[in-house]
Amino acid sequence: MMALLRAVIRRDLMLAWRRRADIATVVLFFVIVVSLFPLGVGPEPNLLRTIAPGIIWVAALLACMLSLQNMFASDHGDGALDQMLLAAAPLSLIVMARAFAHWLMSGLPLVILSPVLAIQFDLAPELSPVLTLSLLLGTPILTLTGAIGAALTLGLRGGGMLLALLVLPLYVPVLILGAGAVDAASAGLGADAQLLLLAAQLLVTATFAPWAIAVALRISAE
Repeated sequence: MMALLRAVIRRDLMLAWRRRADIATVVLFFVIVVSLFPLGVGPEPNLLRTIAPGIIWVAALLACMLSLQNMFASDHGDGALDQMLLAAAPLSLIVMARAFAHWLMSGLPLVILSPVLAIQFDLAPELSPVLTLSLLLGTPILTLTGAIGAALTLGLRGGGMLLALLVLPLYVPVLILGAGAVDAASAGLGADAQLLLLAAQLLVTATFAPWAIAVALRISAE
């Protein structure tokens, strides 16, 4: 089973590297959106520090959504999805490995870049670990939740708009907890509560989302 997981992750990483322009688009979108706000808002340090967590989190959320529509589209077009559905291994395990590979290419770069981009907002250095940890816990939830929407809208005309309508309401709790963790830490209240809630949500999502994705893929394939 571990060999299967490694093979699926390796395959998806190789395919993603061949389409590295898509990865660059996600990263550049995140960098540009975050960088535009200090230019538009102005150089007021207090205001920038206040809006920094929300801006970075919203930019990360929108950047994650850019690559969701293509998560299963190529497999649906070339027949690889049918092979996955007929495989002896559980489909939920395969989609879990695929979601992890997708996060490595589209979510992890955002986590790594976030402390650097936070410098533009004059965010206190002691808050950068909280921001990074919140994104580290939150972006996998965005990927897994978005994968459910991507599977449900697979092959539909106008699927991108429908995907956004499906997943954006589900992203709201993650956005509130992620940005709220940094706000609570900056106010001296501690971010433990928000981070623990994010960790709990990640655990629940990682447990049930693969099953939901597998069911959605079977429905779309029919």
